[in-house]
Amino acid sequence: MAHTVIGVFNTAAEAQRAVQQLEQNGFQRDYVDVAPFNQTGASGSNYTTGANTSTNTTGTRAEAVADNAGDKIGNFFSNLFGGDDDNTTRNYSNVVRSGKSLVTVHAQSASEAERARDLLDDLGAVDVDDVASQYGAGTTGNAYAGTGTQATTGQTDQTGSVKVMEEQLQVGKRVEQTGGVRVRSRIVERPVEEHLRLREEHVNVERHAVNRPATEADFNAFKEGEIEITESAERAVVGKEARVVEEISLGKEVTEREETIRDTVRKTEVDIEQINNPTTNTANDLNNPNNPNRNV
Repeated sequence: MAHTVIGVFNTAAEAQRAVQQLEQNGFQRDYVDVAPFNQTGASGSNYTTGANTSTNTTGTRAEAVADNAGDKIGNFFSNLFGGDDDNTTRNYSNVVRSGKSLVTVHAQSASEAERARDLLDDLGAVDVDDVASQYGAGTTGNAYAGTGTQATTGQTDQTGSVKVMEEQLQVGKRVEQTGGVRVRSRIVERPVEEHLRLREEHVNVERHAVNRPATEADFNAFKEGEIEITESAERAVVGKEARVVEEISLGKEVTEREETIRDTVRKTEVDIEQINNPTTNTANDLNNPNNPNRNV
């Protein structure tokens, strides 16, 4: 269900500042209209809606006010508030004709409409009742009386729009880990053996029995003396030497490949069909006996 919130401001500059604040508070610019008026009651030369400034192109309710400051102002508020609320329609029509600027917010929900109304009040929307009393108008007599903004609910215009959307394929790149090599070193032990021949010396003592006459040499050797012979033996000596027997190096090489990405994208296609007047179609029908151009 549609919700429309309107705020009346003393100057066009104040109305434009209100529009900017609405945008900063999350309201889409396409749903906010502003219509400035001069002091003679005629609409301003330009009507601002969305991101650009144009002249009478959107067909929104606020633009209908800007088209003509005469009876269309009253018709605009009459359609907005309903034909039974003449006081409200009269008050807003008189205030706008006095040279005020009108800001219209097309809200999508009741809560959004309440938030828009509070923002417009905070931004300096005038009290329509007070201003209207200067021109001899009555009071509004509605739930929003005494405030500078007005909210309405329901279908208030005959405009519509179709969003034309188109998907675009966006192809990028990201880096993913696909594998790798890890080299870990550890110390292991294994038994080894070597064969070695070792030599040892041993002294042998031999005694022989002799019975012969002593000679001169024997008498010369017949004195105290000492003979010593030493023994020796070979022992295994073990040592270790560390040697580098291999080197392992890690490196990377970069290769490139081409890959074709195939996907589908969607877009909105709009078919525009002209709805002809049934009376006109009948008159133009060559098979219609009332058509003078029909084939006989």
